[in-house]
Amino acid sequence: MVPRYSRPQMVAIWQDLNRYRIWFDIEAHAAEAMVATGDVPAAAAAAIREKGGAALAAMTEADVTKIAEIEAVTRHDVIAFLTWLAESIGPDSRFVHLGMTSSDVLDTCLAVQLTQATDLLLTGIDAVMAALKKRALEHKLTPTIGRSHGIHAEPTSFGLKLAGHYAEFARNRARLLTARTEIATCAISGAVGTFAHLDPSIEAHVAAQLGLAVEPVSTQIIPRDRHAAYFCTLAVIASGIERLATEIRHLQRSEVREAEEFFHPGQKGSSAMPHKRNPVLSENLTGLARIVRGYATPALENVTLWHERDISHSSVERVIAPDATITLDFALNRLAGMIDKLTIYPDRMTENLESLGGVVHSGEILLLLARSGISREDSYKIIQRNAMATWTTLGHPDAKRFRDHLATDPEVAGRITPEAIDTAMDPNLHFARIETIFARVFEA
Repeated sequence: MVPRYSRPQMVAIWQDLNRYRIWFDIEAHAAEAMVATGDVPAAAAAAIREKGGAALAAMTEADVTKIAEIEAVTRHDVIAFLTWLAESIGPDSRFVHLGMTSSDVLDTCLAVQLTQATDLLLTGIDAVMAALKKRALEHKLTPTIGRSHGIHAEPTSFGLKLAGHYAEFARNRARLLTARTEIATCAISGAVGTFAHLDPSIEAHVAAQLGLAVEPVSTQIIPRDRHAAYFCTLAVIASGIERLATEIRHLQRSEVREAEEFFHPGQKGSSAMPHKRNPVLSENLTGLARIVRGYATPALENVTLWHERDISHSSVERVIAPDATITLDFALNRLAGMIDKLTIYPDRMTENLESLGGVVHSGEILLLLARSGISREDSYKIIQRNAMATWTTLGHPDAKRFRDHLATDPEVAGRITPEAIDTAMDPNLHFARIETIFARVFEA
């Protein structure tokens, strides 16, 4: 991923230095486990850990370049690394990678990197949830208009909108934890997964040392349904980011202007129009979500490989694993900051709520009329007639509000008192159960 949409903490996970250090840990743990099986002398395992560990601790970009030069000849990345490592370990290097295949190292390393990445992503989700909770509680009783099909529906609370997004991110957090468990899998089982030259206890030891579970059946590789589920989870989280970003984009439209991204001193919105205040962060998040979501498809296509393994998945994962996690990490942290500083306009929300002359309360009046003894079907016709009379004359000099139309309709006036109509048109009526909803969301 380009530096513009990257954070150094996540980038470091995918850099060569981290990858090679994980490779060495896998090899060293395996050699140590082989002492117990009688395959490696204890002194050799100790030398591998000491000398190899020192080499990895001192590893620089010059060493990375040297490994790349070796790979240019061997055309095999793991062999190139092992060749470089052998120079530091010396004769005991013959006990490194004993009975193993390169996929034992590659797949187990990828599992470690993905779990490291997931832990950062969880921190990002926590930051988003904290910002959403804070703003939701601030605006728990801030009236705003709810919209369906983009059209005014009934009053709601701005805090309730945010609480809904909080609940979604709570679900996404649970999904990501499940995905982490599924992807945190180790395979040290040899060329086609039969443990022909390895004792299964070696795999168990390496897995335990790295905080992984063992893959029950690993062929030559860890089955890619695990990875597909992981990247699909990232795609779902990205969609949650986009849903919230899209809400902010709509609310920032000039005609709506109920909320907007914080506009920093000195910030510019347009090279040609000095007045512009654009929802650029939300638009950026929308685009980043598309990238992450796009990586779900190749991850799904990686599930189908030939027999015990082919290499078609490798090139895909070298791109999507770093890109998807780096992009999502950046997006989560950008979203958290955006929500924390979001500028909210309660007065404008009230203005918009009342802009249709009160027709947004038609549902409450419908219930009142139906309870007065008229059938629901007839009540609907009466209320709709008055609502449409209000709607179609909005802005006219002689326009009347919904309440006034109702007051002069004999089918309504004789059954519902003006006081009852006023009570039904109070937006706070829609807050009667909000404490229950908030308790479900924030106290669960």
